[in-house]
Amino acid sequence: MDIIIVIGYLAAILIGVSLGLIGGGGSILTVPVLVYILHIDPVLATAYSLFVVGTTSLVGAGNYMRQGLVDYKTAVVFAIPSFIAVFLTRKFLVPWLPDPLFSVGEMEITKNVGIMVFFAIIMLAASYSMIKGKKKGSEEEGEGEVKFNIPMIALEGSVVGVITGIVGAGGGFLIIPALVLLARLPMKLAVGTSLLIIAAKSLIGFLGDLGNQTIDWKMLLIFTGLSVVGIFIGSTLSKKINDKALKKGFGWFVLVMGIYIIGKELLSL
Repeated sequence: MDIIIVIGYLAAILIGVSLGLIGGGGSILTVPVLVYILHIDPVLATAYSLFVVGTTSLVGAGNYMRQGLVDYKTAVVFAIPSFIAVFLTRKFLVPWLPDPLFSVGEMEITKNVGIMVFFAIIMLAASYSMIKGKKKGSEEEGEGEVKFNIPMIALEGSVVGVITGIVGAGGGFLIIPALVLLARLPMKLAVGTSLLIIAAKSLIGFLGDLGNQTIDWKMLLIFTGLSVVGIFIGSTLSKKINDKALKKGFGWFVLVMGIYIIGKELLSL
């Protein structure tokens, strides 16, 4: 087996580990690994990412469900508009995007470059969220009776669905704050609910690609299986590692990756 493929599969385990450790971050790593290590077309990589992240998150959500740490009512309020948005985005918006997207003088911004730069911008936003961390007392804000701001939760679900559809990211770093601030869920309940939403939303988004992409199922299932192994490893390690330090360290890593992707794509123009 080619050493590059071995490295890519090892990275799949790390993707699962990150999900198991901090309840997110898997999608931030999946697309860069598929594009830059396994040399998969960015549009196809976003489709693969939806399947990998969706399946791995579903396994993680199962663990939270067994502990009673999923709020199903909140999940439905958030998920329905998100499901619709991600499916329509993958089915119609992504195939509709022109290639090149636009030109600046003699420089053309291709569809692939545009997707990767947009993904990198999402990475920078995620890194800021992870590095900054929660404000003092924010965890307490999520305690108590669950209260719904249904229009805002639905709007947030739609926005996250579109982002998920374009870049193949689960959007946990956007979902969890929405659940804590808008539905006032405790953090652990928000993480479990978020994983269930990510799983369903990502897998539904992947369905929108089945008629548009040629899927290498053998490669995809191996990659996903290794990611699932990783989430069990991450869940075990999470009991032994300081969550705050880990999340902040991962945030800096994501920041560097985002800057690298933007630089690499702009230099390729």
